Amino acid sequence: MTGTEHPTEPPRDPQTGGQHDARGLRLVPALLALTAMSGLIDAVTYLGLGHVFTANMTGNVVVLGFAAAGAPGFSVPHTAASLVCFLLGAATGGRATRHMGALSRRGLARMTLGVEALLLAAAAAVAAATPDDAPATVYTIIALTAFAMGLRNATVRKLAVRGLTTTTVVTMTLTGLAADSWAGDGTRPRSPRRTASVAAMFTGAVLGAVLVLHHDLAVPLLLAAATSAVLTFTVSGRD
Repeated sequence: MTGTEHPTEPPRDPQTGGQHDARGLRLVPALLALTAMSGLIDAVTYLGLGHVFTANMTGNVVVLGFAAAGAPGFSVPHTAASLVCFLLGAATGGRATRHMGALSRRGLARMTLGVEALLLAAAAAVAAATPDDAPATVYTIIALTAFAMGLRNATVRKLAVRGLTTTTVVTMTLTGLAADSWAGDGTRPRSPRRTASVAAMFTGAVLGAVLVLHHDLAVPLLLAAATSAVLTFTVSGRD
């Protein structure tokens, strides 16, 4: 060997761990799929478990304020449980990324997605085996999905994919679209990643709402688990 790479091989990128890490589905479409699943999961929990978010913590803080004020239809215990479990998931994700810093981007993404798939599958199993309105069912699904979303967010933050630094909220994404457009400062008049992120969240929410309204809660949760499982085996470390 002369040290010259084969011309058909992708270039090695120190950030992604080289050629091996670059094999598979790029991170951008993977994160867009996860954004759609966030909309779906929030549809499950908000519509099916009594007005609580487990992916969108901005909305959850507002909902907690509604509940604390005594507004009907909202629950302080449910919302507080979601916030606590999300924070535990995020803290776990942060610790994992710190202690597994030697992992490539692909390794980190696949590890997190594998755990997420298991958590969401467990939530789907609980939803299928128990009544949807049973307190144990509600709290278990809230805990499992919120922890999974916190874990995922910590990992996505570490991956630092430009334009897709979160898969659970679109407030700053919408702000960036407007502020950087021709009507704003004109620096980025077109941002396909940001636009796709908003579209993915909307699509996931619509799909989740349809499934919740016409099927058991287990169906959308199983779909979210299957999506994470597929990405576990296919995602790469490339943007």
